[in-house]
Amino acid sequence: MTQNLLFCEHIGDIAAVSFAMSENSDPASLPNASPPNVTPPDSAGSTVRREAHLANYSRDSIYQVLDAGYLAHVGIIAADGRPTVIPTLFGREGEVLYLHGSVASRLVRTLAAGVDCSVEVTLVDGLVLARSAFLHSMNYRSVVIFGRARRVEDSEQLHALKVISDHLLPGRWEESRQPSETELRQTCVLALSMEEASAKIRTGGPTEEEPEDIALPIWAGELPFETTWGSPIAAADLAEGVGESAAVQAGLRRR
Repeated sequence: MTQNLLFCEHIGDIAAVSFAMSENSDPASLPNASPPNVTPPDSAGSTVRREAHLANYSRDSIYQVLDAGYLAHVGIIAADGRPTVIPTLFGREGEVLYLHGSVASRLVRTLAAGVDCSVEVTLVDGLVLARSAFLHSMNYRSVVIFGRARRVEDSEQLHALKVISDHLLPGRWEESRQPSETELRQTCVLALSMEEASAKIRTGGPTEEEPEDIALPIWAGELPFETTWGSPIAAADLAEGVGESAAVQAGLRRR
């Protein structure tokens, strides 16, 4: 039986947007499948169950997705028992993900207490347009991490803030005024080890279309989507004669 249903939900412990595959399909034969030689981890929590042919457990693939993203969504069960998801900035160094927050943040206070959490980063690469509305999909790269975060202190806090800054715009940390003691007291950085992590990646065009649909005179294929920097807009109170910094210029060259 073929199950083709558009959904956006927590799929087999991995949040993603995709279509269910045919129960009788060979995953390795699908054009949008991840490399088949990537072995699932020992952790049941980070093993992809739904759309398992899209799973990728290699550290390189996980790191590539994280390094290309700018915003992470952190999921927790708050003190009042309600599930909560909060967006936050982040940066990665090796197998540690640094999450940025304020000491007044409910998310930070909850995570600092050592509760379980999940962190998700998704990159949208394009729409997949089928002839049938039912079979439309999306190309994406996503990572989900499970674990318990710890609050970083003292010199590690300053280092973690630099990691986050360099992740967003390399070189900007050195150009900027460094945080004051007051600012550091108002800022909290949490570190999360990526011991339980997995990626889910979909590429390619529409699949599983019926022969009668393929014969229809309707355009089908991929509509790629890219995120890029626009032209810089100077602050209204920028001093006369101050030009774009080296980090900004380097960022523009990467467009």
